[in-house]
Amino acid sequence: MQTQTVSKRQIADQLRALGVQAGTVLLVHTSFREVRSVQGGPEGLIDALRAALGPDGTLVMPSMIDDDDNPYDAASTPCLDMGIVADTFWRMPDVLRSDSPHAFAAIGPQAEHITADHPIDLPHGLDSPVGRVYELDGLVLLLGVDHDADTTIHLAENMAGVRYRRPKYVTVLRDGEPTRFDYAEIDHCCENFSFVGDWLNEKGLQRSGSVGHARALLVCSRDIVQVVTGQLAENETLFLHPNGVDHQCDEAHASVPGQGPT
Repeated sequence: MQTQTVSKRQIADQLRALGVQAGTVLLVHTSFREVRSVQGGPEGLIDALRAALGPDGTLVMPSMIDDDDNPYDAASTPCLDMGIVADTFWRMPDVLRSDSPHAFAAIGPQAEHITADHPIDLPHGLDSPVGRVYELDGLVLLLGVDHDADTTIHLAENMAGVRYRRPKYVTVLRDGEPTRFDYAEIDHCCENFSFVGDWLNEKGLQRSGSVGHARALLVCSRDIVQVVTGQLAENETLFLHPNGVDHQCDEAHASVPGQGPT
């Protein structure tokens, strides 16, 4: 069934009605499959986001690599796993992209600050694009996706001091040669990030509505961190499935003393 095409002006109006204000910093996670059809396709959706933010606003999207076995190049490496909108965004004129396999892209007055160098082995700490959005009191827009796609929750895990890690690696260039870089990352299957929406709703901290043909959620980054860190203070492994359900969560459990299989 073909859906009616929504104009860029309508999208911008829907974003404003949801609570997106001009001049703010907005981190967007989106599934275009859910939003479409939009006038101008993915580029049209980006145009509408920028129109809602105005010239003083800063638009941010994830831009992480799909392939850990090849070196990252900010000028050419795709990020298809982040969706067609994110992979279109970093290629557009004047958009900056951070020089890291855990890249984010941004355009607007805060773009240079948000995409400045950040450590590979701490992808979602305060010294990262998602951490800088938090410090700038930015908003998080989930457009056609839920909180299992919400990178700010990883920031909250980091700030809560959770102990679980999974072994990860990326390939970087050292002296011009591809080199494997191993590190331990706060990571798991992320399915239970879906709990976060209910926690936010209970406190009246999350706005919901329609943008295009998709359900949209809008939350302050700082509210996400505050709510999640409070929950993790009571149970640091609440996002992990019980042992034996998911191998990623099993690895995370195994890294915490007393949490591995018995």
